Order: sequence, then structure tokens, then C-alpha cells
Amino acid sequence: MKAAILTIGDEIMIGQIVDSNSAWISAFLDQHGWKITRKLAVGDDIDEIKKGIDLCRQSADLLILTGGLGPTNDDLTVDALTQYFHTHKAWHEETWVRIQEIVKRFGREATDIHKQQCYLPESAEIIANEQGTAPGMIFRDKNLILVSMPGVPSEMKHLLKDKIIHLLPKASPVEHRFIRTAGEGETVLSEMIKDIEDGLPKEIKLAYLPSYGFVTLRLTSHATGQVTLMDSFQDRIVTRLGKLVYGIGDTNLSKAVGQLLRVRKETLGTGESCTGGYLAHLITSVPDSSDYYLGSIIPYAYEIKTSELGISEQLLKFYGAVSEEVVSAMAKAVREKLGVTWALSTSGIAGPGGATPTKPVGTIWIACSGPGGILKTRLLNLKRDRLGNIEYTAIAALILLRKCILEQG
Repeated sequence: MKAAILTIGDEIMIGQIVDSNSAWISAFLDQHGWKITRKLAVGDDIDEIKKGIDLCRQSADLLILTGGLGPTNDDLTVDALTQYFHTHKAWHEETWVRIQEIVKRFGREATDIHKQQCYLPESAEIIANEQGTAPGMIFRDKNLILVSMPGVPSEMKHLLKDKIIHLLPKASPVEHRFIRTAGEGETVLSEMIKDIEDGLPKEIKLAYLPSYGFVTLRLTSHATGQVTLMDSFQDRIVTRLGKLVYGIGDTNLSKAVGQLLRVRKETLGTGESCTGGYLAHLITSVPDSSDYYLGSIIPYAYEIKTSELGISEQLLKFYGAVSEEVVSAMAKAVREKLGVTWALSTSGIAGPGGATPTKPVGTIWIACSGPGGILKTRLLNLKRDRLGNIEYTAIAALILLRKCILEQG
């Protein structure tokens, strides 16, 4: 079964907000057997909304709309849907009662503006929204099911996941297998498993999804009865790629590294200059990371590198903060000061300023210090924007740590 997504709002069209709704809806519908055929965004304009519906229904049995259901003059989705389905707006008392209850929780009274959200298309099936004032709506028109929901992500997710998905036709869920790798690019991976990929039946597709520092391999089948075969091909690929695989399913790199540390009963600390705490953020995004992560020192300025980590002024002056020598000294100092098994450090020029003739923007050093005198460093020459350089550096540091742990045995 085929589905399309139409997001509505001038704020999306001008880039004021990022359309995260479409990504979530796509993943959710995929889990329930719907194939996404089109995604479209339009502004707050009745004619554009109607044109968008026409375009989307050409390739879909289900159309999901988000946005434009608020009480202000720029919220035009209800009017557009009323016109599109040749119906009329009518007062919906249940929505009015619910809005009054919601507003009362904040110590306020509902106003005439709130009443605007209670005039809804007569032909719509109204779905109560416990997390906001605007209800969801379902229209069934010939070969199309249209679902309209608020653009607020939490409200949209609540309605689709808890209320609406059960009212839609059921399909066989799509089977996916995700193999997470780090350390090599997609070209190398493709060469390593070429014979396995060539042996895939036509019902199973393999995709390579590169991202910052790692590649996810996705096996997909829309056919029924493929579970055992999918598992078999996943196992063969995992075995072939060996240590390049850090996890399967929804495991991320931070979680995989944390599991290694937990099993080994080892600890980790970080010393972050150019990443400014982003590496610590990735590590602590994993529940119970306190089992192995003890903390971070962020010696952003020269004087803090000296006062907190004991990096000598002579070393900083001679080599500069962005150097293998300094980042190595940082990792060693963090490991000693925090009393951890492993320490990671970062120092570099994230940009857009700070470059020198010999050290352009994107010049970044990372280091890993561990037991038995282990010390590994890596030079990154990145070409991304500031945030991209910071994100890539943090991921590269985790990859370096994982490599050090595995090599230790």
C-alpha cells in the first residue's frame, strides 16, 4: 500500500523550522507496511494546499497532512479541506468542551479565537487530541484516505501512533535488517561482500547508507515469509565484515562503545577543546552511561589547558594547541586526573575562523590514551561547517576508542 506526506506551513517553506514530521511519519508508516511514494511541502495558501493534495493522491492510497490547524488567520488547512471535499464546516461541541478543559488547566478561559478550531468539516471523522487543542481528521474519498493532524510533533505522533494507525487498512510489515559499521567507506564494504550481495534474491534489496564516520547497511524485503532468509544474509554479512560491525538493529555507536566498556568493567573520561562537550553529549545520551563514563574536562582556552591539565606553556607555544603533541598530552592528563581506564581528547579548528597558513579550518587532532601505555592519535582534515566538523570529530573519537579497545583484546 502506498502513502504520501504533505506538510503545510510558511515556516517550513522559508526554512524557519526543519520538517522533522515527515521523517518520523515515513519511518512509522514503513513499520506498518506502507510504502512512501511522495513527500511534499506547501505554504499557508488554500490553493496550494489543494494542489498539493491532488499531486499526492496521484501516487498514494493514503495521504498524511500535518500543519495549519491552529486558531489564527494563517492556519488554513480546515478551509482548504472543506473546499477540497465539497463539504461545509459545522460546530463540533466535543472539541469545544475539550479545549475549555485544556485551557482551564493553565488557569485561563477559552476565547472566541479558540472557537475557530471547533468549526470542522462535516464529512470528516474527528479524532480527539488529548495533547493539544486541534483535533485530527480522517476523510475517506473514493480510493483515498486523507489524515490531517496538527504540525506540533508531539501531538502528531500521539494522534497517529495512539489513535489513527488502528483505523487504517493493515498491511504486512516491511522487513528490515540494519548492520552498523565504522572504520571503512561504502566502496570498501561493497567489495568485501560483493559475492553475498550478488547472491541476494530479487525480493531482498541491499542499501548502503553512509553518514559521519560510519556506514549502515540495510537489507529490505517487501515480500512475506522472508524472515529466516533475511536473518541468514544478515549473519553472513556480519561475519564477513567482522570488527567493522559495531552493532545491528537500532544500536548506535555510543551505545556499542558503552557496552564494550560495561562488559570489560572499564571507565572513560574526555578532554574536549574544539568539540566543547559534544563528545560527552553523545556518550551520555545512552541510558546508564554513568556505569562507565566518569566525566569531562573542557579546556577550551590555553590557560585552562595549563591550569586544569598541566599542559606546559612551552609545549603550547612551540607546537600550538592544535597539534599531535598537545592532544596527546591532554589525553594522558585526563586519564590521570579522572582516574579512568580510557581517555579521549580533541583539539582543532572547527571554523569558520581561527585558521592559520599551516592549519586551515577543519584541522583537528584526536587522541586516545589507555592502559599499558596505549596512545593513538589521528589527524582529521575536515571540510564541513562548524557544527559538521564538531559532530564528525566526536564520532571519529568514538571510533578511535573502539579500535583501541578491540586491539587490546
